Amino acid sequence: MQFKIISIYSLALVFALSSCSGKKEEEKTVYENTKFAKGGEDTVQLSDQQMKSVGITTTTIQDRNMEKLVRLNGKAEISPSHISSVSSIMGGHIKSINVINGSHFSKGQVLAVVEDPQFIQLQQDYLVTKAQLEAARLNFNRQKDLNTSKASSDKTLQTAQADYSTLNATLKGLEEKLRIIGISAKGLSTGNIRSKINIYAPFSGFVSKILVNNGQYINPADTLFELINPTGLLLELKVFENDVNDVKVGQEILVYNNQNLDLKSNAKIVSLVPSIENGGSATAIAKLSTTNTEFVKGMYINAEVNISCRYTQGLPNDAVVAFENKNYVFEDIGKSKYKMIPVVTGISDDQFTEILKADFLKDKKIVQKGAYSLLMMLKNKAE
Repeated sequence: MQFKIISIYSLALVFALSSCSGKKEEEKTVYENTKFAKGGEDTVQLSDQQMKSVGITTTTIQDRNMEKLVRLNGKAEISPSHISSVSSIMGGHIKSINVINGSHFSKGQVLAVVEDPQFIQLQQDYLVTKAQLEAARLNFNRQKDLNTSKASSDKTLQTAQADYSTLNATLKGLEEKLRIIGISAKGLSTGNIRSKINIYAPFSGFVSKILVNNGQYINPADTLFELINPTGLLLELKVFENDVNDVKVGQEILVYNNQNLDLKSNAKIVSLVPSIENGGSATAIAKLSTTNTEFVKGMYINAEVNISCRYTQGLPNDAVVAFENKNYVFEDIGKSKYKMIPVVTGISDDQFTEILKADFLKDKKIVQKGAYSLLMMLKNKAE
Protein backbone atom coordinates (compact mmCIF):
# COMPACT_ATOMS: atom_id res chain seq x y z
CA MET A 1 0.00 0.00 0.00
CA GLN A 2 2.86 2.29 0.83
CA PHE A 3 4.50 1.42 -2.51
CA LYS A 4 1.40 2.44 -4.42
CA ILE A 5 1.26 5.79 -2.67
CA ILE A 6 4.93 6.46 -3.45
CA SER A 7 4.36 5.48 -7.07
CA ILE A 8 1.43 7.82 -7.38
CA TYR A 9 3.45 10.73 -5.97
CA SER A 10 6.35 9.89 -8.27
CA LEU A 11 4.10 9.81 -11.31
CA ALA A 12 2.55 13.14 -10.38
CA LEU A 13 6.03 14.66 -10.05
CA VAL A 14 7.03 13.38 -13.47
CA PHE A 15 3.90 14.96 -15.07
CA ALA A 16 4.52 18.23 -13.27
CA LEU A 17 8.14 18.43 -14.45
CA SER A 18 7.11 17.47 -17.97
CA SER A 19 4.43 20.17 -18.00
CA CYS A 20 6.83 22.86 -16.84
CA SER A 21 9.39 21.77 -19.41
CA GLY A 22 6.80 21.89 -22.20
CA LYS A 23 5.63 25.34 -21.13
CA LYS A 24 9.19 26.68 -21.17
CA GLU A 25 9.78 25.13 -24.58
CA GLU A 26 6.57 26.71 -25.92
CA GLU A 27 7.49 30.10 -24.53
CA LYS A 28 10.93 29.76 -26.10
CA THR A 29 9.41 28.94 -29.49
CA VAL A 30 7.03 31.92 -29.36
CA TYR A 31 9.91 34.21 -28.34
CA GLU A 32 12.12 32.97 -31.14
CA ASN A 33 9.36 33.39 -33.75
CA THR A 34 8.63 36.92 -32.57
CA LYS A 35 12.29 37.78 -32.58
CA PHE A 36 12.67 36.37 -36.08
CA ALA A 37 9.77 38.43 -37.37
CA LYS A 38 11.11 41.63 -35.86
CA GLY A 39 14.67 40.98 -36.90
CA GLY A 40 13.77 40.33 -40.53
CA GLU A 41 10.75 42.58 -40.97
CA ASP A 42 12.42 44.68 -43.69
CA THR A 43 14.00 41.89 -45.75
CA VAL A 44 12.71 38.90 -47.63
CA GLN A 45 14.65 35.95 -49.07
CA LEU A 46 13.28 34.16 -52.14
CA SER A 47 13.88 30.58 -53.11
CA ASP A 48 14.71 29.60 -56.68
CA GLN A 49 11.12 28.50 -57.19
CA GLN A 50 9.79 31.79 -55.82
CA MET A 51 12.14 33.74 -58.07
CA LYS A 52 10.73 31.98 -61.12
CA SER A 53 7.15 32.46 -59.93
CA VAL A 54 7.40 36.17 -59.07
CA GLY A 55 9.50 37.17 -62.09
CA ILE A 56 11.45 40.00 -60.47
CA THR A 57 12.67 42.90 -62.63
CA THR A 58 14.62 45.91 -61.39
CA THR A 59 14.98 49.58 -62.27
CA THR A 60 16.77 52.66 -60.96
CA ILE A 61 15.76 56.14 -59.85
CA GLN A 62 15.18 58.32 -62.90
CA ASP A 63 15.18 62.05 -63.68
CA ARG A 64 12.20 63.21 -65.70
CA ASN A 65 9.56 65.90 -66.23
CA MET A 66 6.41 64.99 -64.32
CA GLU A 67 2.93 66.39 -63.95
CA LYS A 68 0.63 65.86 -61.01
CA LEU A 69 -2.49 64.14 -62.24
CA VAL A 70 -5.55 64.71 -60.06
CA ARG A 71 -8.49 62.40 -60.70
CA LEU A 72 -11.98 63.68 -59.90
CA ASN A 73 -15.42 62.15 -60.11
CA GLY A 74 -18.96 63.46 -59.93
CA LYS A 75 -22.20 63.83 -61.87
CA ALA A 76 -23.50 65.77 -64.82
CA GLU A 77 -26.17 68.30 -63.93
CA ILE A 78 -28.08 71.03 -65.75
CA SER A 79 -27.91 74.69 -64.79
CA PRO A 80 -31.35 75.83 -63.54
CA SER A 81 -31.27 78.60 -66.13
CA HIS A 82 -31.26 75.94 -68.86
CA ILE A 83 -34.26 73.94 -67.64
CA SER A 84 -37.43 75.41 -69.14
CA SER A 85 -41.10 74.79 -68.42
CA VAL A 86 -43.32 75.20 -71.47
CA SER A 87 -46.98 76.17 -71.20
CA SER A 88 -49.69 77.50 -73.49
CA ILE A 89 -50.45 81.23 -73.46
CA MET A 90 -54.14 80.41 -73.70
CA GLY A 91 -56.12 77.45 -72.40
CA GLY A 92 -57.54 74.68 -74.55
CA HIS A 93 -57.63 70.95 -75.21
CA ILE A 94 -54.48 69.00 -76.15
CA LYS A 95 -55.11 67.81 -79.69
CA SER A 96 -51.77 66.03 -80.23
CA ILE A 97 -48.34 65.53 -78.64
CA ASN A 98 -45.43 65.17 -81.06
CA VAL A 99 -42.55 64.20 -78.72
CA ILE A 100 -41.78 61.57 -76.10
CA ASN A 101 -39.71 61.62 -72.93
CA GLY A 102 -36.00 61.84 -73.68
CA SER A 103 -36.46 62.71 -77.36
CA HIS A 104 -34.37 65.36 -79.06
CA PHE A 105 -36.05 68.36 -80.64
CA SER A 106 -34.92 71.35 -82.70
CA LYS A 107 -35.68 75.00 -82.16
CA GLY A 108 -39.05 75.87 -83.73
CA GLN A 109 -40.27 72.27 -83.83
CA VAL A 110 -43.95 71.70 -82.99
CA LEU A 111 -44.13 69.97 -79.61
CA ALA A 112 -47.92 69.84 -79.28
CA VAL A 113 -51.16 71.16 -80.77
CA VAL A 114 -53.85 72.87 -78.68
CA GLU A 115 -57.43 73.44 -79.87
CA ASP A 116 -60.12 75.82 -78.55
CA PRO A 117 -62.94 78.05 -79.92
CA GLN A 118 -61.35 81.11 -78.29
CA PHE A 119 -58.61 81.00 -80.91
CA ILE A 120 -61.29 81.45 -83.56
CA GLN A 121 -62.82 84.34 -81.59
CA LEU A 122 -59.45 86.08 -81.27
CA GLN A 123 -58.84 85.92 -85.04
CA GLN A 124 -62.39 87.07 -85.68
CA ASP A 125 -61.97 90.04 -83.35
CA TYR A 126 -58.78 90.95 -85.15
CA LEU A 127 -60.37 90.90 -88.61
CA VAL A 128 -63.45 92.87 -87.44
CA THR A 129 -61.27 95.47 -85.73
CA LYS A 130 -59.10 95.71 -88.83
CA ALA A 131 -62.17 96.46 -90.96
CA GLN A 132 -63.46 98.99 -88.41
CA LEU A 133 -60.07 100.67 -88.33
CA GLU A 134 -60.11 101.10 -92.09
CA ALA A 135 -63.56 102.70 -91.89
CA ALA A 136 -62.40 104.92 -89.02
CA ARG A 137 -59.35 105.98 -91.02
CA LEU A 138 -61.47 107.03 -93.99
CA ASN A 139 -63.89 108.92 -91.74
CA PHE A 140 -61.03 110.68 -89.95
CA ASN A 141 -59.51 111.81 -93.26
CA ARG A 142 -62.91 113.03 -94.48
CA GLN A 143 -63.53 114.98 -91.29
CA LYS A 144 -60.11 116.63 -91.62
CA ASP A 145 -61.00 117.83 -95.11
CA LEU A 146 -64.42 119.08 -93.98
CA ASN A 147 -62.96 120.82 -90.96
CA THR A 148 -60.44 122.62 -93.14
CA SER A 149 -63.33 124.29 -95.00
CA LYS A 150 -65.28 124.65 -91.73
CA ALA A 151 -67.94 122.30 -93.08
CA SER A 152 -67.73 120.26 -89.86
CA SER A 153 -67.04 121.19 -86.26
CA ASP A 154 -63.83 120.63 -84.34
CA LYS A 155 -65.70 118.29 -81.99
CA THR A 156 -66.70 116.00 -84.84
CA LEU A 157 -63.08 115.89 -86.02
CA GLN A 158 -61.87 115.13 -82.52
CA THR A 159 -64.38 112.27 -82.18
CA ALA A 160 -63.28 110.77 -85.51
CA GLN A 161 -59.64 111.01 -84.45
CA ALA A 162 -60.34 109.35 -81.09
CA ASP A 163 -62.22 106.48 -82.75
CA TYR A 164 -59.38 105.90 -85.16
CA SER A 165 -56.73 105.95 -82.40
CA THR A 166 -58.76 103.57 -80.19
CA LEU A 167 -59.31 101.04 -82.95
CA ASN A 168 -55.65 101.27 -83.98
CA ALA A 169 -54.53 100.48 -80.40
CA THR A 170 -57.03 97.62 -80.18
CA LEU A 171 -55.77 96.17 -83.47
CA LYS A 172 -52.15 96.36 -82.30
CA GLY A 173 -53.08 94.53 -79.09
CA LEU A 174 -54.93 91.78 -80.96
CA GLU A 175 -52.03 91.46 -83.38
CA GLU A 176 -49.62 90.93 -80.48
CA LYS A 177 -51.89 88.30 -78.89
CA LEU A 178 -51.99 86.41 -82.17
CA ARG A 179 -48.21 86.59 -82.44
CA ILE A 180 -47.78 85.14 -78.95
CA ILE A 181 -49.95 82.12 -79.75
CA GLY A 182 -48.14 81.56 -83.03
CA ILE A 183 -50.63 83.01 -85.54
CA SER A 184 -49.35 85.55 -88.04
CA ALA A 185 -51.77 88.46 -88.33
CA LYS A 186 -50.16 89.60 -91.56
CA GLY A 187 -51.53 86.73 -93.62
CA LEU A 188 -54.79 86.30 -91.69
CA SER A 189 -58.03 86.47 -93.62
CA THR A 190 -61.59 85.16 -93.34
CA GLY A 191 -60.53 82.18 -95.44
CA ASN A 192 -57.77 80.82 -93.13
CA ILE A 193 -59.15 81.20 -89.61
CA ARG A 194 -58.17 78.14 -87.57
CA SER A 195 -59.14 76.62 -84.24
CA LYS A 196 -55.74 75.11 -83.39
CA ILE A 197 -52.42 76.61 -82.32
CA ASN A 198 -48.99 75.02 -82.18
CA ILE A 199 -46.68 74.89 -79.16
CA TYR A 200 -43.18 75.49 -80.54
CA ALA A 201 -39.80 74.54 -79.04
CA PRO A 202 -37.96 77.69 -77.90
CA PHE A 203 -34.51 76.09 -78.40
CA SER A 204 -32.87 72.81 -79.40
CA GLY A 205 -32.61 70.23 -76.66
CA PHE A 206 -34.18 67.22 -74.96
CA VAL A 207 -37.57 66.51 -73.42
CA SER A 208 -37.20 65.88 -69.70
CA LYS A 209 -40.87 65.53 -68.72
CA ILE A 210 -44.27 65.42 -70.43
CA LEU A 211 -46.96 66.50 -68.01
CA VAL A 212 -50.11 66.29 -70.21
CA ASN A 213 -51.92 63.79 -72.39
CA ASN A 214 -54.13 63.94 -75.46
CA GLY A 215 -57.60 65.36 -74.86
CA GLN A 216 -56.65 67.00 -71.57
CA TYR A 217 -57.88 70.56 -70.97
CA ILE A 218 -55.06 72.86 -69.94
CA ASN A 219 -55.08 76.30 -68.38
CA PRO A 220 -52.54 79.00 -69.22
CA ALA A 221 -50.72 78.33 -65.93
CA ASP A 222 -50.33 74.59 -66.58
CA THR A 223 -46.90 73.25 -67.52
CA LEU A 224 -47.00 71.01 -70.59
CA PHE A 225 -43.31 70.07 -70.92
CA GLU A 226 -40.04 70.38 -69.07
CA LEU A 227 -37.24 70.91 -71.56
CA ILE A 228 -33.47 70.72 -71.14
CA ASN A 229 -31.04 72.89 -73.05
CA PRO A 230 -27.80 70.82 -73.26
CA THR A 231 -25.67 73.95 -73.56
CA GLY A 232 -26.33 74.42 -69.84
CA LEU A 233 -24.75 71.09 -68.86
CA LEU A 234 -22.53 71.45 -65.81
CA LEU A 235 -20.19 68.90 -64.23
CA GLU A 236 -20.23 68.77 -60.44
CA LEU A 237 -16.91 67.22 -59.40
CA LYS A 238 -15.64 66.18 -55.98
CA VAL A 239 -12.18 67.46 -55.07
CA PHE A 240 -10.54 65.70 -52.13
CA GLU A 241 -9.07 67.84 -49.39
CA ASN A 242 -5.46 67.00 -50.34
CA ASP A 243 -6.03 68.35 -53.85
CA VAL A 244 -8.14 71.44 -53.09
CA ASN A 245 -5.20 73.85 -53.25
CA ASP A 246 -4.13 72.46 -56.64
CA VAL A 247 -7.48 72.82 -58.41
CA LYS A 248 -8.19 76.33 -59.69
CA VAL A 249 -10.89 78.15 -61.63
CA GLY A 250 -9.99 78.32 -65.32
CA GLN A 251 -8.06 75.04 -65.45
CA GLU A 252 -8.59 72.82 -68.49
CA ILE A 253 -9.62 69.25 -67.68
CA LEU A 254 -10.47 66.03 -69.51
CA VAL A 255 -13.79 64.35 -68.72
CA TYR A 256 -15.25 60.97 -69.67
CA ASN A 257 -18.00 58.60 -68.60
CA ASN A 258 -17.72 55.03 -67.37
CA GLN A 259 -19.35 53.63 -70.51
CA ASN A 260 -16.72 55.04 -72.85
CA LEU A 261 -13.38 55.46 -71.06
CA ASP A 262 -11.43 56.15 -74.26
CA LEU A 263 -13.60 59.07 -75.41
CA LYS A 264 -12.46 62.12 -73.46
CA SER A 265 -13.86 65.63 -73.86
CA ASN A 266 -12.36 68.99 -72.96
CA ALA A 267 -13.91 71.05 -70.19
CA LYS A 268 -12.98 73.99 -68.00
CA ILE A 269 -13.45 74.56 -64.27
CA VAL A 270 -15.73 77.61 -63.93
CA SER A 271 -16.37 77.61 -60.18
CA LEU A 272 -14.99 76.13 -56.95
CA VAL A 273 -17.14 76.00 -53.82
CA PRO A 274 -14.84 77.26 -50.99
CA SER A 275 -15.83 74.72 -48.33
CA ILE A 276 -15.03 71.14 -47.34
CA GLU A 277 -18.04 68.85 -46.94
CA ASN A 278 -18.47 66.12 -44.34
CA GLY A 279 -16.97 63.57 -46.72
CA GLY A 280 -13.69 65.49 -46.83
CA SER A 281 -14.14 66.96 -50.30
CA ALA A 282 -15.01 70.25 -51.97
CA THR A 283 -17.09 70.75 -55.12
CA ALA A 284 -15.73 72.06 -58.41
CA ILE A 285 -18.07 73.08 -61.23
CA ALA A 286 -16.88 72.53 -64.79
CA LYS A 287 -18.40 73.19 -68.19
CA LEU A 288 -17.79 71.33 -71.45
CA SER A 289 -15.90 73.29 -74.10
CA THR A 290 -18.29 71.98 -76.76
CA THR A 291 -21.71 70.35 -76.48
CA ASN A 292 -21.46 66.57 -76.24
CA THR A 293 -24.61 64.45 -76.41
CA GLU A 294 -22.75 61.59 -74.68
CA PHE A 295 -23.19 63.42 -71.38
CA VAL A 296 -26.71 63.60 -69.96
CA LYS A 297 -28.19 64.86 -66.70
CA GLY A 298 -27.51 62.54 -63.77
CA MET A 299 -24.69 60.58 -65.44
CA TYR A 300 -21.65 59.68 -63.33
CA ILE A 301 -18.49 61.11 -64.85
CA ASN A 302 -14.72 61.16 -64.25
CA ALA A 303 -12.21 63.91 -64.82
CA GLU A 304 -8.44 64.33 -64.98
CA VAL A 305 -6.57 67.53 -64.10
CA ASN A 306 -2.89 68.05 -64.90
CA ILE A 307 -1.74 70.37 -62.15
CA SER A 308 1.94 71.19 -62.55
CA CYS A 309 5.05 70.15 -64.43
CA ARG A 310 8.51 69.94 -62.88
CA TYR A 311 11.82 68.18 -63.41
CA THR A 312 12.21 65.66 -60.60
CA GLN A 313 13.23 62.11 -59.65
CA GLY A 314 10.86 59.20 -59.80
CA LEU A 315 10.23 55.49 -60.21
CA PRO A 316 7.72 53.49 -62.26
CA ASN A 317 4.38 53.25 -60.44
CA ASP A 318 4.57 49.49 -59.92
CA ALA A 319 7.89 49.88 -58.08
CA VAL A 320 6.19 51.82 -55.26
CA VAL A 321 3.96 49.90 -52.85
CA ALA A 322 1.81 51.16 -49.98
CA PHE A 323 1.17 49.58 -46.60
CA GLU A 324 -0.61 51.14 -43.61
CA ASN A 325 -0.63 54.62 -45.23
CA LYS A 326 3.12 54.54 -45.89
CA ASN A 327 5.04 54.02 -49.14
CA TYR A 328 7.92 51.64 -49.73
CA VAL A 329 10.29 50.34 -52.40
CA PHE A 330 12.37 47.15 -52.41
CA GLU A 331 16.12 47.19 -52.99
CA ASP A 332 17.79 44.19 -54.58
CA ILE A 333 20.71 43.52 -52.19
CA GLY A 334 21.85 40.38 -53.99
CA LYS A 335 21.52 36.61 -53.65
CA SER A 336 17.74 36.70 -54.10
CA LYS A 337 17.38 38.93 -51.06
CA TYR A 338 15.36 42.14 -51.03
CA LYS A 339 15.16 44.95 -48.50
CA MET A 340 12.11 47.14 -47.97
CA ILE A 341 12.91 50.87 -47.80
CA PRO A 342 10.41 53.58 -46.75
CA VAL A 343 10.09 56.50 -49.19
CA VAL A 344 8.17 59.78 -49.37
CA THR A 345 6.25 60.23 -52.61
CA GLY A 346 5.18 63.39 -54.40
CA ILE A 347 3.23 63.84 -57.60
CA SER A 348 2.37 60.96 -59.91
CA ASP A 349 1.13 60.42 -63.44
CA ASP A 350 0.03 57.41 -65.45
CA GLN A 351 3.53 55.88 -65.44
CA PHE A 352 5.76 57.34 -62.74
CA THR A 353 5.68 58.42 -59.10
CA GLU A 354 7.91 61.18 -57.76
CA ILE A 355 10.26 60.18 -54.92
CA LEU A 356 11.15 63.09 -52.66
CA LYS A 357 14.74 63.35 -51.35
CA ALA A 358 15.67 60.38 -53.50
CA ASP A 359 19.46 60.82 -53.46
CA PHE A 360 19.85 57.87 -51.07
CA LEU A 361 18.40 55.59 -53.78
CA LYS A 362 20.98 56.60 -56.38
CA ASP A 363 22.75 53.61 -57.95
CA LYS A 364 20.52 51.16 -56.05
CA LYS A 365 18.71 48.40 -57.90
CA ILE A 366 15.00 48.89 -57.16
CA VAL A 367 12.47 46.14 -57.77
CA GLN A 368 9.86 47.10 -60.37
CA LYS A 369 7.93 43.99 -61.34
CA GLY A 370 7.18 41.89 -58.28
CA ALA A 371 7.33 44.64 -55.64
CA TYR A 372 3.78 43.96 -54.47
CA SER A 373 4.46 40.22 -54.25
CA LEU A 374 7.48 40.93 -52.04
CA LEU A 375 5.32 43.11 -49.80
CA MET A 376 2.78 40.31 -49.39
CA MET A 377 5.54 37.78 -48.57
CA LEU A 378 7.07 40.13 -46.03
CA LYS A 379 3.73 40.85 -44.45
CA ASN A 380 2.90 37.15 -44.14
CA LYS A 381 6.35 36.51 -42.70
CA ALA A 382 5.86 39.19 -40.04
CA GLU A 383 2.48 37.75 -39.11
